[in-house]
Amino acid sequence: MINLLQVNNGNWVKVIKVAGGIEMERRLAQLGFLPGNKVRIIRSAPFHGPLLLDVEGREIVLGRGVANKVMVEYLS
Repeated sequence: MINLLQVNNGNWVKVIKVAGGIEMERRLAQLGFLPGNKVRIIRSAPFHGPLLLDVEGREIVLGRGVANKVMVEYLS
């Protein structure tokens, strides 16, 4: 299990869990970060900028601090 920051651009992963408090889990669930959902890293902005993600067909921008809390595994 790894976090979203460890995934290279273009790769698909599956959400395993969200580490953090209940409010963090709730907010990310509203954005589609639920266990089993597929996420693709579209682009990682340079200079520690945010990540542009495809979450179940929706484009989402996520800051690195939050992305660090999303635990995933590669799709096989």
